[in-house]
Amino acid sequence: MALTVAVVGGGIGGFAAAAFLRRAGLHVALFEQAARLTEVGAGLVVAPNAARLLRRLGLGQRLEEAGVRLEVGWEFRRWQDGRVLFAQPLGEECERLYGEATWVLHRADLLGMLCSAVPEYAIHLGKRCVDLRMEDDRATLVFADGSTTDAEVVVAADGVHSILRGRVTAPRAPTATGLCAWRALIPAEAVPGFARRPVQTLWLGHGRHLVHYPVSGGRQVNVVAFTPAGSQDVESWSSQGRPQDLAAEFADWDPRLRELLTAVTSVGRWAVLERDPLDVWTAGRLALLGDAAHPMLPFFAQGAGQAIEDAAVLAACLARDPGHVHAALEQYQQARVPRARRVQVMSRARLAHHHLPDGAEQQSRDAAFAAEDPLGHNSWLYSYDAEHVFAERTAT
Repeated sequence: MALTVAVVGGGIGGFAAAAFLRRAGLHVALFEQAARLTEVGAGLVVAPNAARLLRRLGLGQRLEEAGVRLEVGWEFRRWQDGRVLFAQPLGEECERLYGEATWVLHRADLLGMLCSAVPEYAIHLGKRCVDLRMEDDRATLVFADGSTTDAEVVVAADGVHSILRGRVTAPRAPTATGLCAWRALIPAEAVPGFARRPVQTLWLGHGRHLVHYPVSGGRQVNVVAFTPAGSQDVESWSSQGRPQDLAAEFADWDPRLRELLTAVTSVGRWAVLERDPLDVWTAGRLALLGDAAHPMLPFFAQGAGQAIEDAAVLAACLARDPGHVHAALEQYQQARVPRARRVQVMSRARLAHHHLPDGAEQQSRDAAFAAEDPLGHNSWLYSYDAEHVFAERTAT
């Protein structure tokens, strides 16, 4: 009889977990507190390390239809005049090195793709988890409506504000970064031509930076900006800001960027908080996954990618030794914690790098761009094949 796994959380990490666990032949049920599936937010990057895993779920065609294949990534521009400080070609070079392109997508498109890999009967909406009871041979989830469900393994993919994380590790208060994030989607026909290119562009300035790239097959442009936070900012993706306030933050920047921001009609705004990496992701029959395990700053564009890697490795661990759950979860933890920690730490380092004031340090940074090779420097990240690495670890 197949191992039974309950996944808590219907975001990207939760559906990725459910999809890979089903692919491994395990019995999966997913529980999401919302009454219907929606994905707030805007765009995200799916780099080769995650894209190759999506293809193994049979989602390659949908990835190509919904995504935009980046021809250039990391196009850094100076805030004042838009001068290109550095641009990294992707396209064919990325595929030559890593066997896969780098894609940008709307979050809702990625969620829809992963959802399509999970049968409807396995998805349970309107189920808010309020408690977990664990015994030697099973775990029991308790929901707000009074219902319960038993499983042999529980996967906590319930996000940055995870209810179940506290069953694994002592609560830790997040640290304020002093920044807030802004996110907006703009119809492609409303933006200047430079913003419609298949390029991930980053504008850098003192205390602020802004990123834009096309999503939804090129029909929309995603804009995300980071500026000093205000006292009213809270950590919530549903929190809204005012387009005129976003424009005011960049009022003295390059006119082309200001023109782009005039097309923003609705914008999210929330505080950016930082959490230290966790050393422990599992307890008994419970495993953390995605933002519940490794909430990271967005500056390395790997939040979704690391959640997808988690899902692939967790499924491989449980499928390899379903009769020994605790050992399988320990293997998962050992495989994933060091890599996720490295990404978290590198994401944190980019904050200072992007926000230097004009001066000697900024000039040194800009001059150093000439020697940059992100595709080569980040081979450890993009060449990584979560399933193959796990197979090699367990074969030795």
